[in-house]
Parts: sequence; C-alpha cells; structure tokens
Amino acid sequence: MGDRQDVRGPSHRMTLQLRGFLLFLIGVFLALVLNLLQVQRNVTLFPPDVLSSLLSSAWWVPLCCGTAAAAIGLLYPYIDRHLGEPHKFKREWSSVMRCVAVFVGINHASAKVDFANNMQLSLTLAALSIGLWWTFDRSRSGLGLGIGIAFFATLVSQLLVYHGVYQYTSPDFLYVRSWLPCIFFAGGITMGNIGRQLEMYERSSLTEKTHRD
Repeated sequence: MGDRQDVRGPSHRMTLQLRGFLLFLIGVFLALVLNLLQVQRNVTLFPPDVLSSLLSSAWWVPLCCGTAAAAIGLLYPYIDRHLGEPHKFKREWSSVMRCVAVFVGINHASAKVDFANNMQLSLTLAALSIGLWWTFDRSRSGLGLGIGIAFFATLVSQLLVYHGVYQYTSPDFLYVRSWLPCIFFAGGITMGNIGRQLEMYERSSLTEKTHRD
C-alpha cells in the first residue's frame, strides 16, 4: 500500500500541474476573445502603442487572466474538499460548456446591447450573473468565492485605471463601469465550474487506474 501511495504522489502533482496549465490556457483564450470585444466597442481604451500587440490586446491582460483562471479553477475544488461539501450539481461537460456560453453572452451584452442607462445595464447583468450561479452552481462556496473574486478583481481594476494603465469610457463607479463586478463574478463561477470538472475527471481517472492496478 505504501508503494502505491508513493507512486500516486508524483502522479497527482503532475496532474495538478496539468490542470493548472489547461486552466491557464482557457483563461488566456477567453481573455483574448472577450477583451477584443470590449476594445472593438470602445468600452476599454489602451494607449495607442499597446494596440499594436496581439489581437489589439495588451500582452499582460491574457497572461494575468490566465493566471487568475488557473488559481480560481484550482481553488474551487480545494475549498469544496476543505469544507467537506463536494460539488455534485450538474457535473457534466455539457453543463460546463453551457456555463461558458452564458458567460460569453453576459460579456457580449455588456459590450453590444444598448440600455437606457448604466444602472439598468448593471442590474440586468447582476441578475444574469446570479442566474448563472443558480443554474450551474448553487453552492455556498461558489457564491462566496464568486463575491470575493468580484470584489478583489474590481479593486485591482480600480488601481490599474487610477495609475493610468488603461481606462474605461464613461466610468460610473469610481474609475470603472458599475457592471464590472458582475462580469468578474460570472467569470469566477465559470472558471470554478471548469476547475471542478477537470478535478472530477482527474479523480475518476486515478480511481480507475488504481482499480486496474
């Protein structure tokens, strides 16, 4: 039994690193697509020299989003295990893909749908974000982490805009847009679901391998 645990230890670390890398790539891809959409609609503005980089996106944006996606995707299943509340609601890849599609749709609405005012837009996106959590998560840990991620990410965005790294057109919530926390909340729920699904797939694969051995 001890030999088997020694064998599975390095294997588990390798799969953990693989999960983190996959989450990083997914975060980078979503950042490139969604940030391009925001830039095209002039929601976010970068200095002219920055726009000459890949896909009109500052190089640090997809890297930061990828790193955050990896951290969030690994944190969600860890918190589930720590609280002793394994997440079992809609644990299949089709549900995860629908969650990603809804998240992209929320971002699309923030950039392309015209509302009467920012308050109406913010309330609509808040309702959509809570609806995303209720439809694809419904866990207390997911809700708490989503709120925490939204608060922290919005604070970081405020600091970046304050120091002139980039800016938002028509800011109405200090230096940023009031709907931004909704986007971060939905993004946290989405990456958390992806991370949970990857962790479940890894666990089932290791269990099946152990049974074969």
